Amino acid sequence: MAHSRSKILQLYKNLIKESSKFEAYNYRNYALRRIRDGFKENKNVSDVDQISKLIEKAENNLNIIKRQALLSQVYSTDKLVIEKQEPHST
Repeated sequence: MAHSRSKILQLYKNLIKESSKFEAYNYRNYALRRIRDGFKENKNVSDVDQISKLIEKAENNLNIIKRQALLSQVYSTDKLVIEKQEPHST
């Protein structure tokens, strides 16, 4: 196998980590769900060429997520009601 399992797992962890940086709840959860679903969907792929294409696509998506997460931090919005609110200090 041309791609080690540890490299793929590291890519998965990096995608999850970067997606967790989205300020907006909906974007954050959507990205996390898509990453998990994508990796589950392709966990049984055994063709080396197909795995290479999937890894390249995931690396490109990681770069996009990094840029978008940074932008979401610059232009942050108020938290939604369903998000954990920080307690008010009195």
